Amino acid sequence: MRIGFLFNHDATHQIPHTIGIAAALAARGVSVEILTSSLEQRSVASAMLPASNAVRYTMLGVGWTSRLADRLLRHVAPFRRIAVLRENLTTFAQLDALVVPETTSTLLKTRFGLKSLKLIYLPHGAGDGAAGFQPATRHFDLVLLSGEKVRNRMLSLGLITERGHAIVGYPKFDAVDLTARPRFFDNDKPTVLYNPHFNPLLSSWYTHGEQILDWFAAKDALNLIFAPHVMLFKRRLHTSLIYRTSRFRPNVPTRFLGHPRILVDTGSARSIDMSYVQAADLYLGDVSSQIYEWIQRPRPAIFFNTHLPDWRSSADHAHWALGEVIETVDQMPAAIARALAAPKSYESVQQAADEATFSRSEQPAAARAANAIIAYFHAKDGTGAR
Repeated sequence: MRIGFLFNHDATHQIPHTIGIAAALAARGVSVEILTSSLEQRSVASAMLPASNAVRYTMLGVGWTSRLADRLLRHVAPFRRIAVLRENLTTFAQLDALVVPETTSTLLKTRFGLKSLKLIYLPHGAGDGAAGFQPATRHFDLVLLSGEKVRNRMLSLGLITERGHAIVGYPKFDAVDLTARPRFFDNDKPTVLYNPHFNPLLSSWYTHGEQILDWFAAKDALNLIFAPHVMLFKRRLHTSLIYRTSRFRPNVPTRFLGHPRILVDTGSARSIDMSYVQAADLYLGDVSSQIYEWIQRPRPAIFFNTHLPDWRSSADHAHWALGEVIETVDQMPAAIARALAAPKSYESVQQAADEATFSRSEQPAAARAANAIIAYFHAKDGTGAR
């Protein structure tokens, strides 16, 4: 059995979600192929994966015409990601299965004709946004899920079947010391993590970002870690196909760079390894699934509602029940004061959400996922081979 793990994105944030599964399969003697479409992806993946004779690496490239077209179209569609799929079909056809953390790869079946390739999906995050519950999910042969919350919603939407999924937990947690408390400031002031999304409709950065940073720059009593979703600063123009809107992303004004109480990180490894999540005392954001990593240690959270009048009726915004929801920067100081004065106000709600979102057992999540993949092939033909 030969199983590929595809990392085909502008950033590397998806890698920690599935790379542990590759290690678990390799440890069982399964032939694993790590397929990347950039040197950065290759570097991050190899750094996280133990050396093994069962693992090989393949770099996926595209032709010059696709590279040129990507420069023109990347702001409105994931052109290069699609080109990587289309121009490497021979490589994909040699695999028994392909494990992916995103849904673009379903085009291998629906558009590019690889009907025999088994597609296995583990979402990169356990959030509530509409992007995580797209119709393309129906084209996967096996979907690996973090817990009951996501499973139940996908079942209700008809995105998965009873036999076509498995609950395995959250493999990213396997490689993280959840008790760690990194320090990024040489003081004991409360630290706020501001984590806006990149989506041009849903993110607070486009409308409020500079005002927020200005307020913290003048507030001597608090530290701020500005660590947005790693995709926010990958592009100058962001387009949402789901919401059919585009916006230019504002830059970080230089006056905030080097500020003694503001740490600006627009996309380093610390933005994807939970370092900032573990270091902060209060979460400030909008729609990122990172809130579910935050509540591994219940703490206050504040969310900006910049786009939706009635969020309480929307499943896409269920995570806003985990903290206070505000609409303007003027409301932020009082909300922060309330959060710091009563840090356990949402503790029971966050603990309940954590239990619904993440399944846990004595066995690591990556091992559970590897077992589910092997069991899928055994059930399919009794041998684990095509």
